[in-house]
Amino acid sequence: MHRDELEGSWQEDAPPPIPSGAERAELQGPSTGAGPLFHRRYRTRIRAARLGPDELFDLVAADPDRVAPSEFATFQKLRGEEGVMRVDDEFVVRMPGPWDGPVRVVDVRPAAFRLATLEGHLEAGQIEFRASHEDGLVAFAIESWARSADRLSDLLYDRLRMSKEIQLHMWTSTLERVVQLSGGRMTGGIEIHTRKVHAGDIEG
Repeated sequence: MHRDELEGSWQEDAPPPIPSGAERAELQGPSTGAGPLFHRRYRTRIRAARLGPDELFDLVAADPDRVAPSEFATFQKLRGEEGVMRVDDEFVVRMPGPWDGPVRVVDVRPAAFRLATLEGHLEAGQIEFRASHEDGLVAFAIESWARSADRLSDLLYDRLRMSKEIQLHMWTSTLERVVQLSGGRMTGGIEIHTRKVHAGDIEG
């Protein structure tokens, strides 16, 4: 793993806007949260994959639980047709302990989908999964823009760093499973790039 953490800014690291066609009820955005916002990207590249980015991504979108590390989390669909990913579908990400996180699909486009947290989630923000071609390889990235939902969650995440490390291992394990699903092999390890936006700089 290759990790770094830098100072960020709201102008560069704010989450993307929620598309106009997505349902907004019960969304939990950064303005409702506590503590700093973390813009994180987990990324790997795959050599000799048997599946191209579109094929690989379609399998992940059809069933995100296929690549979820069961020791950390499972995806359970609560709303929407099984086997497809559509805007306004809803999932709950079940984790050990009091970590279950409800999310809604707010954007679906070729080889990418984005989820937003709902009321009751420990985070307030969004996370995107996407695949692409890169220099003859398949690249897969998980990118999030989120802050803690409340002060207790902020303590566990930013101060004690407990849930921050759990999250890191969950998403790096997910990328390892994506590589296995592709039939290829990981090249260059996993990059974890973090930018931290202080609470006072977050805009509503």
